[in-house]
Amino acid sequence: MELAAGLRATVRHVVTDADTAIQAGSGDVPVLATPRLLALAEAACVAALETHLGEGMTSVGTGVALEHRRPSPVGTEIEVEAELTELAGRKLVFGFVARHVRPEDAGPAGGEPGGGPAGGDPDGDADLVVGGGTVERIVVDRAVFLSRAGGPAG
Repeated sequence: MELAAGLRATVRHVVTDADTAIQAGSGDVPVLATPRLLALAEAACVAALETHLGEGMTSVGTGVALEHRRPSPVGTEIEVEAELTELAGRKLVFGFVARHVRPEDAGPAGGEPGGGPAGGDPDGDADLVVGGGTVERIVVDRAVFLSRAGGPAG
């Protein structure tokens, strides 16, 4: 197993009707559901580990702290970056941030009036942040985990 703090991965996804709070049963608005945001964060964590776990090993989620700060309507492209920040034995802690992807032809604040924030964020990224938090995972032997869970080992 070759794990070290600093491993990163980014997942991009365009919000569809299937990703909305309505479809997830977590609300009645057609925007990215919080459970779907969490799933994207988990996917980024898994991607960061993809080539770094030993044969037959996997990781499973054990905890999460999530702040969902901005709505993302259908058609919005989201980028979720996860970084491994802590290792303690088999326990892994990732920090993640989710942002709206800035359209190529838009100004620094995603095309919003004024062209950018007034203050300490010269790149305008704070206006694009959808949410963030931490994800905790543990490294396990996949076959042993599945046998204990009562599922098929294949």
